[in-house]
Amino acid sequence: MALEKSITEKAEYWASAKVFDQVTRTEVSELLKKSGQVDAEKDLIDRFYCDLEFGTGGLRGILGAGTNRMNIYNVKKATFALSTYLKRFYAGEKEIKVAISFDSRHFSKEFAHATAEVLAGSGIKALIVKEMRPVPMLSFMVRHFECHAGICVTASHNPPNYNGYKVYWTTGGQVVPPHDTEIIKVYGSISGYEDISSLDYAEGLKEGLIEEVDQKLDEPYLAKVEALSLRKTGRDLKIVYTPLHGSGLYPVTEALRRYGFKNVIVVPEQKNPDGNFPTVKYPNPEDPNALKMALDLARKEKADLVLATDPDSDRIGIVTREGSDGDNYFTPNGNQIGALLIEYVLSSMKELGRLPASSLIIKTIVTTDLQRDIAKYYGVSCDETLTGFKWICQLIEDYETGKKKPYRKYICGGEESYGFLADSFVRDKDGIIACCYAAEMMAWYKSKGLTMTQLLDELFLRHGVYQESLYNLTLPGKEGAEAIRRMMTKLRQNPPTVIDRVPVRNLRDFQIRQEYQIGSSVEDKLKKVNDLALPRSDVLQFILEDGTKISVRPSGTEPKIKFYVSVRESTQGLTKKDLPSVKERCIGRVKKIEETFLALAK
Repeated sequence: MALEKSITEKAEYWASAKVFDQVTRTEVSELLKKSGQVDAEKDLIDRFYCDLEFGTGGLRGILGAGTNRMNIYNVKKATFALSTYLKRFYAGEKEIKVAISFDSRHFSKEFAHATAEVLAGSGIKALIVKEMRPVPMLSFMVRHFECHAGICVTASHNPPNYNGYKVYWTTGGQVVPPHDTEIIKVYGSISGYEDISSLDYAEGLKEGLIEEVDQKLDEPYLAKVEALSLRKTGRDLKIVYTPLHGSGLYPVTEALRRYGFKNVIVVPEQKNPDGNFPTVKYPNPEDPNALKMALDLARKEKADLVLATDPDSDRIGIVTREGSDGDNYFTPNGNQIGALLIEYVLSSMKELGRLPASSLIIKTIVTTDLQRDIAKYYGVSCDETLTGFKWICQLIEDYETGKKKPYRKYICGGEESYGFLADSFVRDKDGIIACCYAAEMMAWYKSKGLTMTQLLDELFLRHGVYQESLYNLTLPGKEGAEAIRRMMTKLRQNPPTVIDRVPVRNLRDFQIRQEYQIGSSVEDKLKKVNDLALPRSDVLQFILEDGTKISVRPSGTEPKIKFYVSVRESTQGLTKKDLPSVKERCIGRVKKIEETFLALAK
């Protein structure tokens, strides 16, 4: 395998330039010495074939030396690009301020301090948390302190060898076009690292260009969360909580305490922050294996509810006890968590007379339509937007600023990937708010003698049975990225006309913002029927004749291509005794469609 000249030149620069520390230079030098070996050359290619790009969550990548790795130099480069763009965009502003937070991952604090130093070196004031604080608190921090941007150093739920850098705009939401693309342009124009200016952290504190915050952030945020409480029933609920070695311990337990939940047991082995995440393979509450330790403790303690948050505490996982007898527990998926929370919030607000006129729920295009049906039942509008919580929050901003009319008041909403947000003082998914509402929801329905599976069955009888799945196909490195591109091209150019014996009715291509009707003959296979109003995104969505939806999209933050399947079957005229067979039939269809579609994509 012969290395491309551009890759060799980049690697040699990283191996010799004095701007890099000795450890970094040695790491790359050792790989260059082994450049005749296949594994070493593949490693060099993956490290240097491209720069890290802003995806749905900013920069994210494997820790290590190289242009395509997360390291202090690329953090400084990204910060310098951001500061350059901010000074250009806010030219004439007397003071530009940026909020910074970090989680428990390896080098998160070091990256956050380096970020503050580069901002200070550019004359921009950096407000940085004194101790780790999660993504939702960073989003709130941007708005509360009227900052022009924000940065959270985190790789969310990725494995331990990853870290990342989420960038937020003055709205408190993650950057969206044109800001993200403009920052990347500046980032791409920086050829070296030598000219990146910075101010020593201690000097920055002395000069007032760096300011550490703690209670000035915590108190107003927690007060806002506490004010969302809807019902005070059942505060004796027994809860097991795990932060999965992340940043959620203080804010989640403190918020639950303020809600009145005193009987909260934290999983001792997972309590302390640890970037190695030693007790789990992946610190992801979407993965049932990550909840095993918490569930074992819940069974032992006969707890009513298990709560889990990922390292940056924006996602929530829950497990609920099925009745007061026995130790049966139910683990809802992300679509079901969102549907249950939306039902609880809307039904409670309606009953208590707190549901505003022109209320709004927002979900993403790959999230279950059960959430739309619940909203409609309570007379609430439901808008759809692209995958990624930044789009939900941008839509909130558009309504609140009058860019989108008529005005609608955002109540809550979320996405299938275990993200939920209530109210709009935070502009990202918020696992702290979600934990409080999940506990309150569980307490309320327990007082009424209802388990979460019974509540879900009531929703199915009212709206139809919904079953969903998500399959992640991981394809790392340059070869994986090329394979994903080939899959998307193949599905665009030769879309299936029948899936699991059901005709495909429509194809939505969000890359070109067009919807097509799929015909049975070659001549009319793709007939344009609609323009899509959402921003461009590399997503394909297939709508079958029976309403089944299959969505395909490459991940914006990980080397994956994702396949979403959603099946619905009407329950009109059915009773509770009919539900098990309908659910089983829907689950079978989901599996069959998933297998069929994966074969088509390869």
